[in-house]
Amino acid sequence: MFEGVPTYPDAGRFWQVCEKLKVNQFYTAPTAIRALMAQGDQYADKYDLSSIKVMGSVGEPINEEAWEWYYEKIGKKNAPIVDTWWQTETGGIMIGGLGKHSPMKPAHAGYPLPGIQPCLMDADGNELQGNDVEGLLCVKYPWPSMLRTTYGDHERCRQTYFSAFKDLYFTGDGARRDKEGMYRIIGRVDDVINVSGHRMGTAEVENAINEHELVVESAVVGYPHDIKGQGIYAYVITSQPVSDEDAFRKELVKVVVKEIGPIAKPDKIQIVSGLPKTRSGKIMRRILRKVASGDTSNLGDTSTLLNPDVVDEIKNNALVKS
Repeated sequence: MFEGVPTYPDAGRFWQVCEKLKVNQFYTAPTAIRALMAQGDQYADKYDLSSIKVMGSVGEPINEEAWEWYYEKIGKKNAPIVDTWWQTETGGIMIGGLGKHSPMKPAHAGYPLPGIQPCLMDADGNELQGNDVEGLLCVKYPWPSMLRTTYGDHERCRQTYFSAFKDLYFTGDGARRDKEGMYRIIGRVDDVINVSGHRMGTAEVENAINEHELVVESAVVGYPHDIKGQGIYAYVITSQPVSDEDAFRKELVKVVVKEIGPIAKPDKIQIVSGLPKTRSGKIMRRILRKVASGDTSNLGDTSTLLNPDVVDEIKNNALVKS
């Protein structure tokens, strides 16, 4: 296990360790991949990574650009990427590839592991049949490592995971099953935005924004909108300072419209130096949602953040004021 930050003493630290210890399985989060990708290819190119046989991705949906960089620069188009979907509550990986024994598709977790039977439900409790559908990710039947209770509050466990749909485990995630039956995780249902009746995952919009050459990472949340119900608020980290922010914002909107369509174009785009993340690399979206809605009076406990200072910067430069 690696302890420390991947950019110290420079952005080649991960790859230096891989070469030195002949690492054959490398498992990290998309957040780390995007951060290292932004530092340039030279840090990966200078080390011998031929020992790596399989690469993992975990913690959040991985965008296509990061997937491609990871596959080409780290795996040398030889080591497969296993994009794993699972939860603490599931006790193990539920959806993911089997290395070179199963097909890969950028940004897709792939097929369920043997014995795991996921399904997609609509908001009315109907199972979505066939492929090329999008809905709420549930699991049909028990599996050996599933949670059975929550310590000290069994009813809370039942309500959270087993009450949304009869006889199903509700994951809290949205997902898409493509034409080949492969699953792509969209993100938490909390992170699904409803714009003028159109539902879309924040990961989908982030993936489009990240296609811009200057974008290192982005985070998208919904905020109350008088006309559309919810508007789209994007926080964007750039690889270099932007001289004309208005022109840059227009470029981002064009990219999103091209990738998804006009309905997904962000209403507000805030350029930031960083995003509030936990020590495990997950973005604390509740803070971003509060800032986007103009409610910055009480952002809750930020002591667990890796970079709490960035919260003040985001709050002070917010495009929606309380």
